[in-house]
Amino acid sequence: MSNLKHLWLVVLLALSSFSAWARPDEGMWLPMLLKQMNEADMQKKGMRLSAEDIYSVNKSSLKDAIVQFGSGCTGEIISNQGLLLTNHHCGYGQIQSHSSVENDLLTNGFWAMTKDQEKPNPGLTATFIVRMEDVTKLILGDIPASLSEAEREQRVQFNIKKVQYNATNGTHYGAIIRPFYYGNEYYMYITETFRDIRLVGAPPETIGRFGGDTDNWMWPRHTGDFSIFRIYAGPDNKPADYSPNNKPYTPKHHLPISLAGIKPGDFTLVFGFPARTTEYLPSQAISEIADVSDPAKVKIRTMRLHLLEQDMIASNRVRIQYAAKYASVSNSYKRWIGEMRGLKKLDAVAKRQDLEKQFAHWVAQETGRQRTYGHVLPQFDINYTYLANNITLTRDYYQEAVLGVELLNYAQGFLDLAETIQKGTQTEEQREDIQERITQLLEAAPSYFKDYNMPTDKKVFASLLEMYAIDIDAKYHPLQLTKAMKERKFTWAGYANQLYGSSNLVALEKVQALLKMSPANIKAKILSDPAVGLLQSFNAVYSKDILPMYTKMTDDNTLLNRLFLQGLREMQKDKKFYPDANSTLRVAYGEIDGYKPSEDITYDYYTTLDGLMEKANMSDVLDYEVPEKLRELYQQKDYGPYAEDGKMPVAFIATNHTTGGNSGSPVINAKGELIGLNFDRNWEGTMSDIMYDPDRVRNISLDARYLLFIIDKFAGATHLVKEMTVLHAPAKTPEPVKKEPVEVKQKEGKSKKRSKSE
Repeated sequence: MSNLKHLWLVVLLALSSFSAWARPDEGMWLPMLLKQMNEADMQKKGMRLSAEDIYSVNKSSLKDAIVQFGSGCTGEIISNQGLLLTNHHCGYGQIQSHSSVENDLLTNGFWAMTKDQEKPNPGLTATFIVRMEDVTKLILGDIPASLSEAEREQRVQFNIKKVQYNATNGTHYGAIIRPFYYGNEYYMYITETFRDIRLVGAPPETIGRFGGDTDNWMWPRHTGDFSIFRIYAGPDNKPADYSPNNKPYTPKHHLPISLAGIKPGDFTLVFGFPARTTEYLPSQAISEIADVSDPAKVKIRTMRLHLLEQDMIASNRVRIQYAAKYASVSNSYKRWIGEMRGLKKLDAVAKRQDLEKQFAHWVAQETGRQRTYGHVLPQFDINYTYLANNITLTRDYYQEAVLGVELLNYAQGFLDLAETIQKGTQTEEQREDIQERITQLLEAAPSYFKDYNMPTDKKVFASLLEMYAIDIDAKYHPLQLTKAMKERKFTWAGYANQLYGSSNLVALEKVQALLKMSPANIKAKILSDPAVGLLQSFNAVYSKDILPMYTKMTDDNTLLNRLFLQGLREMQKDKKFYPDANSTLRVAYGEIDGYKPSEDITYDYYTTLDGLMEKANMSDVLDYEVPEKLRELYQQKDYGPYAEDGKMPVAFIATNHTTGGNSGSPVINAKGELIGLNFDRNWEGTMSDIMYDPDRVRNISLDARYLLFIIDKFAGATHLVKEMTVLHAPAKTPEPVKKEPVEVKQKEGKSKKRSKSE
């Protein structure tokens, strides 16, 4: 009888782990492997395309319309003239860079009515994937299994550089090689990067950021989160540096836009560059995230956001300076809160422990498995217990509290310069390196100080360093901070006043004067700067007491994770494993569907302009402010061809598995047509970076019909709609007569009080 009970326990563990490990709609899949791994399932769910229609190296396919926008978002091509669509929050930095108090494009929006009015964005890139290739044997083939993780990584990096060189030498292409499944496999992406990307259009913040931080990560949602750019190329249609003579890029493929609408159960595909997930962590790591790391980071950012918000409310100039910074800080802050709650509600630690019990039972069944995998789970226990002894917490405080101070973060570049000068100026190579670093700092300084407010940063400095001093064990306090705190009349505000008052890194004129000195004087001036000295003191503690042990544990855990995942793939031979996201091109697929965040609440799968206006009428804070023109269109029900049953759709949700980096990804229907623009996840589903839950995880997307409505009816930029391939639509309306860039003004007299806002 006891044997029968044991057998049933094994079966139940297997079933429970499978249900928690392989979910419907879960996964971020490699495009080149769709044929063998996903095509049949995708077509069963309603897709009418083939795997080759999505990814092909022999003909144009959907992949040829997808770009990595900058370094952290996705974009898609929506016309045969290189028109590029992405999120408003992805283009936010570029929109801000063209804004000033006198010409506030963030507040007013911008629409170029002719191509010569489109605005260049130095440094912005758009990267296409030309092809993928499995290079595992080329990377790992000559590496002995006996090497340490550090030695192995050195050999891996050497092989990566060699393979990259061989793949791209003599071409204008780039090559990215990334590890998959914790380094069990390696894939190469051949890339083509365009460098002349121009801003074409953006709605005002009251549309592009409607809901602000109040609605961030939330559903229902009514945010018109989009902006439009254009890729320009040289005369040969290849990448070129900015030139007024460049021509709009002619793509291999652009996405047609469907106005047919959506309904529950419709197939959806998200194509993009998800940044990072950790779906195969052990239970100890999940516990560390939920109970230690996320709470610490949330606590620090709560204070930082509070201080930024105070000054942004008090000054319009500071509001513009810190708009993009606030959005960046706020975004992860709110996600971490949702992630903590989601992991606890899902009982993620216990679920992973169930899988680990099954793994341990499977390992114990064979001697060979015991030799290979027997140490994995016990060693995880040892490593995470060590990290819990202030290592992880101190690392988080160093990154969030110390480097969260703009002055200290900025000082790192000058410290690097001083250390470069310290190495010597004897050789021509050394002198060139020094001059290059000086030039980079000089060129970046005007842009940095344009968006820097010293009084604000001083407040952040005083509060965040006080938090570090209170929350972190005294043995990890840097010497310079300890000495300052022992002064008789020490206060944090006084310390900030003293340090900022004597630093040369708090004003553009001082920085420019410093960098025009001789290298010897530059070095002396930098090393005597109190901000640099404090940073050095923090760096000394971090590099001596925290980083080495954190790195060692991380290396050990990477090897353990590699073995753990290798063993899981052996144990569950019939399961299709997808690799964690790592900023490479992926496909996720699912369906349109609502969800229940709790027993007594059910959310529908879509929102409309009616709901947006209800929010706007409930509050007078800036997060829910609405432009007068949008109110007029709503009152007149002047929706053009974009409404459905007399209502204007705004956003929808689906079950696609997405994460950061998928911002701006196209949501594509069963026929390969654009139906939406991915811009967020629901708060209840943010734990999907670690564990997916089909009942609660939803990606949030802007409905393509609302996007076109804003471009056409609100902004009058009908020429852009005419440039696109719009399907299932009536005849297009004529182009507007006005040819000047349009800036849509805010409603007069509206309160400028700002709630928590990105």
